[in-house]
Amino acid sequence: MSRVQNGGMSVFLVLLLAISATQAAVVRQYPILDSLQHLENPMQRSVVPFAGEDNYRLPNDTIPSHYAVSLSTNVHTGDTVFNGTVAITLSVLSTTTKIVVHARQLENFTASIIQQGVTEAVAQELTHEYEAEREFLTFSKTGLTFPEDTTWILTINYQGHLRTDNGGFYLSTYTDEEGNTKYLATTQFESTDARHAFPCYDEPSKRAEFTITIKHDPSYNAISNMPVDTSSTSGVTVFQKTVNMPSYLVAFIVSEFVFSEGELNGLPQRVFSRKGTEHEQEWALTTGMLVEKRLSGYFDVPFALPKLDQAGIPDFAAGAMENWGLATYREEYLLYNTENSTTSTQTNIATIEAHEDAHMWFGDLVAIEWWSFLWLKEGFATLFENLAVDLAYPEWDIFQTFHAVSYQSALVNDASANARPMSHFVQKPSEIALLYDSVSYAKAGSVLDMWRHALTNTVFQRGLHNYLVDNQFTAANPSKLFEGIAKAAVEENYEVKATVADMMGSWTNQGGVPLLTVTRNYENGSFTVKQSVYTNDKDYTNDKLWYVPINYAESHNPDFRDTEATHYLLNQSEITINSGLDQTSWLILNKKSTGYYRVLYDTQNYQLITSALTTRPHKIDPRNRAQLINDLYRFATSGRVPYATLLELLTYLPQENQYSPWSATNTVITLLNRYLSGDADYDNFQFYVRELVSLQFDKFGVNDNKGDHHLVPFTRNVLINLACLAGLENCLTETTAKLTALVENGTKIEPNLQSQVYCNGLKQADDKTFDFVFNKLLNSTDQAERRLLISALGCSQNTAQLEKFVSSSIEPEGLRDQERITVLSPVYSRGEVGLLVAIEFLQKNWEKYGQLNSGFGGVNPLYIDIVGISVYTVNDKQKEALQELVDTVKNSEYVPSTLQASVDSNVNANYAWLASNRDPLMTWVAGFRSGSSALNASILAILACLLAAKLF
Repeated sequence: MSRVQNGGMSVFLVLLLAISATQAAVVRQYPILDSLQHLENPMQRSVVPFAGEDNYRLPNDTIPSHYAVSLSTNVHTGDTVFNGTVAITLSVLSTTTKIVVHARQLENFTASIIQQGVTEAVAQELTHEYEAEREFLTFSKTGLTFPEDTTWILTINYQGHLRTDNGGFYLSTYTDEEGNTKYLATTQFESTDARHAFPCYDEPSKRAEFTITIKHDPSYNAISNMPVDTSSTSGVTVFQKTVNMPSYLVAFIVSEFVFSEGELNGLPQRVFSRKGTEHEQEWALTTGMLVEKRLSGYFDVPFALPKLDQAGIPDFAAGAMENWGLATYREEYLLYNTENSTTSTQTNIATIEAHEDAHMWFGDLVAIEWWSFLWLKEGFATLFENLAVDLAYPEWDIFQTFHAVSYQSALVNDASANARPMSHFVQKPSEIALLYDSVSYAKAGSVLDMWRHALTNTVFQRGLHNYLVDNQFTAANPSKLFEGIAKAAVEENYEVKATVADMMGSWTNQGGVPLLTVTRNYENGSFTVKQSVYTNDKDYTNDKLWYVPINYAESHNPDFRDTEATHYLLNQSEITINSGLDQTSWLILNKKSTGYYRVLYDTQNYQLITSALTTRPHKIDPRNRAQLINDLYRFATSGRVPYATLLELLTYLPQENQYSPWSATNTVITLLNRYLSGDADYDNFQFYVRELVSLQFDKFGVNDNKGDHHLVPFTRNVLINLACLAGLENCLTETTAKLTALVENGTKIEPNLQSQVYCNGLKQADDKTFDFVFNKLLNSTDQAERRLLISALGCSQNTAQLEKFVSSSIEPEGLRDQERITVLSPVYSRGEVGLLVAIEFLQKNWEKYGQLNSGFGGVNPLYIDIVGISVYTVNDKQKEALQELVDTVKNSEYVPSTLQASVDSNVNANYAWLASNRDPLMTWVAGFRSGSSALNASILAILACLLAAKLF
């Protein structure tokens, strides 16, 4: 499942709401990350069973082999009732008197069972019991035993209701071009919602074949994982039998959708969406065909089904879902309008589609044994959402954005003493939901990419082929992956420094991220690398060790292309490398920043690197330039290096023209601005930022240019964001002029610039302009545009305007359900005005807001946003208002008992940050400004003398 999903996710908020907010004023490259940042890591548990708790796993005495599912729906009328029959062919592995399956929110059960392979067998009626806590539906009959090694068909009739929370078998609505309300029924089963559509063995390892039949109004069509069978008739759609697959990957849609189709390498592909959007399907169809070709070629394993469909759903809490043969998406992640869509939307569609297509191998062809190993499919999907796009569109340089988004979010979230391991034991559905976080996605993808480089792509690629072929149509655990890669190393005659299981297992079985401290011996040219666990507390220690792959570049050999590991920390605390470096050479470990760790250098090496960046920045890879910025910010805020080291290094930026270093800078400056924007000496900080950004802002400008490199629009948006934040006059006037021209004259804003123009223009907008943008949101049918406008409207600094905007989250008309819970964050993350508006709104409307559908695995939006507000609370006025809100709601049903502790933790952390960091920061930028003023005065004096001499 894509990371925007229910995502699955306790609220991972507190660790990275700060980072997600730094992107708030910028077009987000990968919206799929947004929801991923909403959760806080659950308490760490080892991968061992719970002691003294009920077992939430089904008994292992029976196992399914085939389901015949028949569903009947009148969704065309908006009716939510559906009737179902499922006939489960099952085998008895050990003698039992009960058959237990999962069911959720189903009713009116009747059941019978008949044994197979027995002459004149008679169906027998069964009684049932239901346990709501574990959602166990148990069938039995007095005196009836199911002997070992027998086969039976269990037939269950039942009734259910289409849900309205975007989970299970659910109802979605939209308005057609004539203004009519249209209904459709669709599915979202991961991780435990297949049981809502039909009783089943709803566990990923219990694979079976499925034959789906759907009865519906003849005016509607139905699609599912497999092609339509020839036995179908009008109003009754029968699908071909699936391959052996987990229940959560079953999907079906009953709708009036239309499609575009194509075929590449003998595989038919289609893109489905509502009528009127056919012209927006082409990019997804073309990219889907190319990405599938690149994936099947890389794995050397063909796609396993006879067709592949992609469908855009108007109401979809998940970003996307990898149903085998029928992937589903939010419309904004599938539909691309060549006139109005942005480069960001184009990129999102390609990467999210690649993410879901990668799942067709990792998760579908080879399932995971249990949700404890969620990373084993989501990590690969995260890696290949980038690698497949890189193979399809190498000119995009997509790994710069991977480094800026997934890689950085993983490092930030993993900097906790309680960081959980990638493999993490869970049982309950609520616990499973907590695993849909940055560890399973971003960290796992980053760790896998590290080993792809360290062991060489050749070994890694062959290892994945082995894993997929050896485990196809089964369920696997991490040891199977390690075996496949180890086998590949032997096949490629590649020397591995330790066992693959030990090396990779050191990253999957323990949480956290390493810090490599590099100390150079400038006399003999050697350097020592020492590993420790990295946390934001520099005084924290423990005995964790990893198998860490290392490589390096230096000024006399600045070649960052070969990323194979040349040295290893083999589960040892330190090594010394005799490199022969001379005293004037800079040293950089971790070429292209492919290793998943931070690197801390000694003072002299930082000076050498800063000097090199100032004179010849292009000699150092852009991703390493970005990582130097990211690492130094973390080191400065944690007291490992002085702020001067970071702030001096950033002075090279007037020469920087690449995306990833500017993205890193944007993160740093936006975070600093959050703390400093109300400071009495704030103008010194703004002066410093203007000095960094003005030259490149002038070069990139505020106009979109056809033929720009793929990353140029992203870089331009970052520069506009920083320039306007710094109060650069040209930025403010030019963005405001574009918005005014739209409102007054209807002059369109270039799609790639809309986020920046709307946001910065709205900061000082009158009510006419604000209402224009607000009404544009309400009237738009483009989901990507709606998301952009929601983010931009939060930029207003007018209390009345913001009050109108936040009230839309609970009004019955206007916003879609999935949008309502996205309104407050762009308001409270943009400054004190919005933060106080959000607090007052929740104080007055907390109960209505708490009743909104969260879309985040059951975590209430009231809790999410109150904790989110606490991340931005930096003074006493804000703190007092927030505490009043907490006191009002903390005993309600909508928030957990941990609310006060979570809020206190964030607010106290902000106050501690200011106490430790404000003075050295503001002292340095004040000195920078006075130094610049003195330098400018000196330059003017020299020029005056030269002019006078010339005149004389």
